[in-house]
Amino acid sequence: MEVHVSIGENHRFELREALLVYGDRQRSFVTRHQVTLHKDAPPTLEPAQPLTLGFVESLVRSLSGGSSAEVLPENVLAKGDRMIAWWTPACRRQMFYENSEKKATKLNGRTFPQPPLVWRVDNGDLKIRALAENKRPNAATTLAVAPFWNLSDDGRVCTGTMRRPDSATAASIPEWERGFYESAFTHANVGRLTRHPGGFEALWSGLCDERKPFPAATLIKLPQTLAQFVGGDRR
Repeated sequence: MEVHVSIGENHRFELREALLVYGDRQRSFVTRHQVTLHKDAPPTLEPAQPLTLGFVESLVRSLSGGSSAEVLPENVLAKGDRMIAWWTPACRRQMFYENSEKKATKLNGRTFPQPPLVWRVDNGDLKIRALAENKRPNAATTLAVAPFWNLSDDGRVCTGTMRRPDSATAASIPEWERGFYESAFTHANVGRLTRHPGGFEALWSGLCDERKPFPAATLIKLPQTLAQFVGGDRR
């Protein structure tokens, strides 16, 4: 099944979401569904999500082909109509763990030093990478694996029940960060997240409530540059 649409020479659109309209003779309502694409089968719809005012406003703006101007803070690295990328310096954050196998329960609710991070939101998807140096990256800066549960190999966050804004604006950045850290880390999506000899749990267990900085030597460095990450290249 063809799930891409090309318009002109420079635009190629991929099926990402679907809106279903239900109604009778008097009333109607709309549900929003993420779409999962399959190589050898038709696309499938994920469970319904509520249709928020923010999403409708974002849809109207995207269909109109324009966006309002905003002043960008220094932490913003790149901005598009439906994409924004920014970085956060090393800091300390409270983290929450909830796993059916009771792994990492002793880490739940504790405060940990965080590596400097690069964040990217595009069409509602959040991706995160880590930085080996605690300074604003440039286009050629190479990135590292963000050593967190709930992330896939390309840095995409499995949002689950995470509270997330409906926009990709500078004003929405605090909401994206808060939603990420206030949701529970529930599972590992990739085999290796850190170079720490004791693995993931040993890394974070040794950082519980510590004031020392996150150990950059434990990060798994990637060949992916900031420019590639912002451009959506999968590495």
